[in-house]
Amino acid sequence: MTVHFQSLSEWLTWQGDVHRGVVRLGLERVREVASRLDLLRPGVPVITVGGTNGKGSVVAMLESILLAAGHRVGAFTSPHILDYTERVRIDGRPVAEAALCEVFDAIESARGEVALTIFEYAALAALWLFRRAKVDVVVLEVGLGGRLDAVNVIDADVAVVASIGIDHVQYLGPDRESIGREKAGIFRRGRRAICGDRDPPQSLFEAARETGADLVCIGRDFDARPHAALWDWRGSHGGLEHLPRPALQGVHQYGNAACVLEALDALSSILPVSREAIERGLRSVSLAGRFQHLRESPAVYVDVAHNPHAARSLADQLRAEPCGGRTLAVFGALEDKDAAGMVDALDGLVDAWYLGAIEQAGDGGRSGPLAPLLARVAGRLAGRYRSFPTLADACRAALADALPQDRIVAFGSFLTVAAATRFFMPARSGGDAPV
Repeated sequence: MTVHFQSLSEWLTWQGDVHRGVVRLGLERVREVASRLDLLRPGVPVITVGGTNGKGSVVAMLESILLAAGHRVGAFTSPHILDYTERVRIDGRPVAEAALCEVFDAIESARGEVALTIFEYAALAALWLFRRAKVDVVVLEVGLGGRLDAVNVIDADVAVVASIGIDHVQYLGPDRESIGREKAGIFRRGRRAICGDRDPPQSLFEAARETGADLVCIGRDFDARPHAALWDWRGSHGGLEHLPRPALQGVHQYGNAACVLEALDALSSILPVSREAIERGLRSVSLAGRFQHLRESPAVYVDVAHNPHAARSLADQLRAEPCGGRTLAVFGALEDKDAAGMVDALDGLVDAWYLGAIEQAGDGGRSGPLAPLLARVAGRLAGRYRSFPTLADACRAALADALPQDRIVAFGSFLTVAAATRFFMPARSGGDAPV
């Protein structure tokens, strides 16, 4: 039965209700519908970006530099923080809700009896809108894994794997070897594949050999060399010196930026980018939820770190930028995440913990109720935590306890960052003002 809705919220509610709690990996369904919509060959260069962490930063820098170079850019990312339209951007701006409703209608007309997941609807919508906008380049962020992710129906001209860590083990496997093979599934024969992990598993090299991809790795074939406030990029076929540091926070962003320049170099004959565009793009890039500074006195930061690898990067950032007072952590995590590993990564840096339930369901209907979270981390934090029925309550308590010289860090999930942003930045998010 074909459905039709007038508003984006109705479409998303319907998609969520139909597929709640279901993750269906595989490309057959989405490839069939993409074929019916004539989306499998975009006709422009495609950069696909995967990885356990860092892929959002790589997409943001690619987008920023390509826009600075005067190219029309279509970028697809997930998940969003405050608004679903954040997932599909054309020329740096989220698409309109009406445009998404229009394309969901087109997908419904084309799919027939083919069942689609929430993420597959989003990926198809992005490809459809990019085609209609006649963009010059498409940048696609992998949602889960790589080999069986919906965006992998498109053959990437350049594929980037930013990092390889332990996450989504129920779908990708229990170790870095199995996960690395899944991530490498976005590689294509004869095309540039870029690895930003400094210690990649052997499976990634094996997958590249089997595929016939042109694999280059950070630390071996290219690298970033920071010095003072500048850095040098040593590329596999050249390099640039004295570049401005990326505007995104964290020392790990130099490695992400090196991957970006390697990707742009691979496409330089069809997508020219000047040094001036690189510099402007690095200086102006922004990305919500990556050690994002929301307010002062007390300082408030949010970070989407949702696995131990990302939490360790957040810990490095906190060490690099110590505050004059205490660090208070607002923390919420989805049930299928390694909450204990995230807490362990930051525990020595945090003076007090404020734990809250994630009530809103994420993609696939996942949520983060309080009882399972406490069962996983309470023993590690004995006497140093308080628990609250909602993340807004946890934010409110942390703000009440904080002194002007303290800082509050909210992390653990995109949904945790969304709740904290709504609380601490109500004018931006349309939420209620803190009281």
